[in-house]
Order: sequence, then C-alpha cells, then structure tokens
Amino acid sequence: MTSEQLSAAIVDALTTLTVDGAVSLPDGVPAQVVIERPKVRDHGDYATNVALQLAKKAGMPPRALATLLAERLRETAGIASVEIAGPGFLNIRMDAGAQGSVAADVVSAGSSYGRNDLFAGEKVNLEFVSANPTGPIHIGGTRWAAVGDALGRIFSFSGADVTREYYFNDHGAQIDRFTRSLLASARGAATPEDGYAGQYIIDIAQQVLAAHPDVLDRPDDEAQEVFRSQGVNLMFAEIKKTLHDFGVDFDVYFHENNLHETGAVERAISRLSEMGNTYERDGALWLRTEKYGDDKDRVIIKSDGNGAYISGDLAYYLDKRERGFDRCLIMLGADHHGYVGRMNAMCAAFGDTPGVNLEILIGQLVNLISSGQPLRMSKRAGTVITLEDLVGSIGVDAARYALARYTCDSTIDIDLDLWARQTNDNPVYYVQYAHARLSSILRNAADVAGSAGSPTSLLDGFDPSLLSHEKEGALVRTLAEFPRVVGTAAQLREPHRVARYLEDAASAFHKFYDVCRVLPQDDEEPSDLHRARLVLVTATRTVLANGLELLGVSAPERM
Repeated sequence: MTSEQLSAAIVDALTTLTVDGAVSLPDGVPAQVVIERPKVRDHGDYATNVALQLAKKAGMPPRALATLLAERLRETAGIASVEIAGPGFLNIRMDAGAQGSVAADVVSAGSSYGRNDLFAGEKVNLEFVSANPTGPIHIGGTRWAAVGDALGRIFSFSGADVTREYYFNDHGAQIDRFTRSLLASARGAATPEDGYAGQYIIDIAQQVLAAHPDVLDRPDDEAQEVFRSQGVNLMFAEIKKTLHDFGVDFDVYFHENNLHETGAVERAISRLSEMGNTYERDGALWLRTEKYGDDKDRVIIKSDGNGAYISGDLAYYLDKRERGFDRCLIMLGADHHGYVGRMNAMCAAFGDTPGVNLEILIGQLVNLISSGQPLRMSKRAGTVITLEDLVGSIGVDAARYALARYTCDSTIDIDLDLWARQTNDNPVYYVQYAHARLSSILRNAADVAGSAGSPTSLLDGFDPSLLSHEKEGALVRTLAEFPRVVGTAAQLREPHRVARYLEDAASAFHKFYDVCRVLPQDDEEPSDLHRARLVLVTATRTVLANGLELLGVSAPERM
C-alpha cells in the first residue's frame, strides 16, 4: 500500500463516518489526506494529522475524531495497527503483505512506474536556455539546460504535452556587437570596446574567411552583413551541437526576427488596444501594466517610432497562446528579477492568468570550485565559464545531476574535484553505483528458479508477506514514495526533489543489502524468500532507472 492508497483509505473511512452520522463535516470530506513518514521509526510506517485538521469543523475534540477514525482504519485490509498519539495524531503500521505488494506493483509497471495524470490534456510550452548566439553557453545557461530538460521530462511523465522551445535572439544590439567583433578579429584589429573576446571569436572569424576569402575586400556594410549572417549561423550551430551532446534537444527554435517580419508585433498591440490596455503619451504608445500589478506602465512604441524591447515579448507571448499552449513557462537568469512583474502584467493585460498561463522561473548563479578555488575564466570563451568547461571536468552525467540537484532559487557551488570522484561522497556516483549493483545481482540470479525471462516472471508465486525484515520494509516504503515525489516535483517545478529522492532510495537499498541476503549461497536451494527479495531488487532497480531518466542521467549496468 502506497501513501496515496492509504490516503484514499482514510478518505473512505471519513466518508463512511459521515454517512453513518458519526461525524458531521459541513464542508464535506477532503479529496485527499496528507500522509507523512514518521521521523522516529517506532512511531509506525505512516502518520497523519487529519484528525487535528478536521476536528474544529467536525465540532469535536481531535482525539475523539482520531478515535473514531482509528476504529474504522483498523478494519481496512493491509493495516496492521493504528495508534493515537498526542492531541490526535494517527500512527499507522502496515502488515508486511500489504507493504511488500508495492514491489510487485513497481515490477508490473516497469518504466511507467511513477507516472501520473496531474497535467493530462495540458499543452505546456517550456522555454529555456535561449542564450544569445553571440558566444558559447555559459554556466548559468547550462544550469537551465539541465533543469529545463529535467522539468520537461517530469511534465511529460505527469501527462502533459510538452514542447521545448529555444528563443533565438537574432535581432538587436548584441548581434551588432558580435558582428563587429568578428570583423575586427578577421582584420587583425583590437576587439571593439563593447565587443566580445575569446578564442571562439577568432575561430568563427577564420571560418567565415575560409568560406568567403574576398570578404575583407568588400565594402564595410556588405562585409559586415556576411560576418553577421555567417557568424550567427556558425555560432548557433555550435550551440545546438553542444546542447545535443549534453542530452538537450529542442522541438522549436523560434527566431525573434520572425516577430518583426510577420507583423506579429503589430497584431499583439492591436489586440491590447482593442482591450483598452494601451494609450498614447509624449508621442509614445504605452501599455497599462501598472493596473495589473507592475510598478509602472511600460512604453511599447517609443516616440521615434521604434518598438521597445517589450513589444517583442508581447508578440511572442500571444504567438504561443495562439499556438494552443495552456501553460507558457519561461526560465530566466538571476539578472532578470525585474522582468517578472512586467511579464505577469502583460499576461493579465491579454486577459490571461499569471502563474497559470504564464509562469517565470528565476535561476540563481552557479560557481565552479577546483582545488578549493573558484574558477573565473574559460580557456575558450575568455571571460565566462561555459558548458564545455563543466562537462570537460566532470562529464555529462555528473554535470546534469549536479545542476538539477538543488532548488533553482539558490546559488550553488559545484566542487569539480568532488563530482569527478568515483566514491560514495559523489551523489551521482552513489546513485549510479546502486543501479549497477542491482543489475549485477540480477545477472547473478540467472540460476534462481523463476528469475529467467522477463522481470514479471519473478512475480509467479511471489509472497509479499515474506518481506518482513525492518530494512525490507524501509526500502519498500521508499519505493512507494516515488510517484508522490514525481508529482510534487512537477507541481512545484522542482526537479531537485527527484535527485534527493534517488539518494534516499540508494541509501535504503544499501542498508537492505548489507543485512538481507538476496541470493542463495553455495549449494543452498533457492527459497521463496530469495525470490521475494529478487522482486524487491528488480523493483528498486526500476525506480532508480526511472528517476535517473527523468534527470537525463544514464543508469549504467556496470561500473
């Protein structure tokens, strides 16, 4: 029995009590009940404070309601005991059979174990990374690559129709600076004061020269256009390859220029004007964002007739909604906090709901530490640490896991020496080693009757009540938590919950394996207990593999 199943059993018990007239709940029975794992093992397998939460509404003391509820729950199949603690907490113990059956559920579900339908039927647009094509992806963008891709996987696992989108900024002053930097490098001149420097600028400039040997003989405006178009294409091709090698691919690459060339900006402004949310002042066109929670109204079209930066945001958001997306999530860097208020106001100005139709996630800074010292410079980019720097130091798996392991609203320090080690203090190694160890056990179990063939063949004759050891119960309860963890990670947009869960699951497995012998020794005949433990081993490997897949990290069979 999982915590979700226990929650349903408690809801059923409350419903029965209200139908029988023993309890009156004016607001009705809650759809679900919060179930917790007691910090002290002696307090039981699960606990709930539902009696304290509902006592006032029921018009009775918490312990009185807890007593009625406990009596009903003791009649529920799979519940071994229910004790009342303190002012009305319920401590619940499961019988071994009900608890152990979770392992069979995991094996039967396989790669689908942990899936849910929290976002079923919803179309989600997930925009992340979106680094300007003016240089390699820096470490901040790398964090969003790892977290964004993991979040996309978790949303899909939770029933959503997810589109990963990269906003390709090929319009504006930064592209001009990039172009002038390439041209200066090709001419052997100094980098412009506001330009970009680094080996990558030299490399791209030389590639453009190789493809267009006569480019420097052309007029300046013509030469600059060649370096702009060719340089941007070369840089973006490299960005795509770098992300692909990192395990991140996008469904849509949206070009900012399209918004200005197709009339999308004018269409968005027209829509807002029709809704009464624009006005003219001082020769400029303004958007009424203050009335929707922004700190001030925003200029859309400047007095010189050119669009302000927000004009592109208006068009891009409307384009997404017209493409049918229910939720538009945008992941931005730490320097974009001031962006949130105006974007939410823009969403509301279109008649949508901020936090539902539009959601903005802010990621904090990442620092890389080597030999106890922070890294400041990239060998290739010159001024910033890049995705390639991180992967080159610790590999793709460790990089993705390390970046996804922490809540995004916290600054993190990644110790490259730690994450490169093949020891248990390296979190990704610890989890991957557990999966490899589980795989090794199952390879060595080929001579155990019933273990050959598909994993589900192990379930023939499986007796879950045999998994009665304390460490077996702890591991089973941990496996039962996986669906809840995935659902919470999706609802709160927090992939780090999956990573931390995997470490707990790996720890529970190692503690189980240290005291519970899975395979028969020497000439010992395989027993039903051996087979039951093989089911538990198979279930554990399945959960670790599913969790690592959600993070985009490999689950090795051997290490």
